[in-house]
Amino acid sequence: MRLNRTVAAISLCLLGAVSTSLSGNAAAQQKEGAVASKRVLSLDMAKAIVAAAQEEARKNGWPGAIAVVDDGGWLILAERMDNAATTLGAGVATEKARTAVLFKRPSADLENAVNNGRPAAITAGLVMMEGGLPIVMDGQVVGAIGVSADTKVHDSLIARAGLAALPSLKP
Repeated sequence: MRLNRTVAAISLCLLGAVSTSLSGNAAAQQKEGAVASKRVLSLDMAKAIVAAAQEEARKNGWPGAIAVVDDGGWLILAERMDNAATTLGAGVATEKARTAVLFKRPSADLENAVNNGRPAAITAGLVMMEGGLPIVMDGQVVGAIGVSADTKVHDSLIARAGLAALPSLKP
C-alpha cells in the first residue's frame, strides 16, 4: 500500500513537471513565431530581373553576363548572353552579386573604397568591381544582381534595369 502511494506521488510530481514544461515550451514557441518574417527572392523573381536586364543590354548593344543570388550569396540564376565580351563574365557577374549581397551595398562602394585610399578592402576576398547591386524588399536585403558586360557604367545601368523589373524594388 505504501509503495502504491509513493508511486502515485511520484507520478503526480512528474505529470506536473511535464505539464509545466510543455506550457513553457508553448509560450516559447508562441514568442518565436512572432519574432521574424523573412522575404525570399524566388526563381520567378530572379527570371524577371534577368530578363529585364538582358533587354536593357540588348537594346544598347552591351551583351554580357547577368547573375542573381539569394541573401546568402548563393546563385539562383545566371545567364551569359550571346556574343558576351568575355566568357569569364558569368563568374564575374556572380561574384559581383555575391559581394553586393554579403556587404548589403553596391559592389561599387568597395571599388571606390579601394580607389580612394582604402586598399585594405581588397583583403575582404570579394570582387571589388562596379556592377553588383543588392535587391531590397520591405527593407530586407533578399539577394543581389551582378552584371559583367563591357564597362562598369554599362554594368550598373543593366543591373538597375533588372531591379526595375520588380515594382517593389528601388533601383
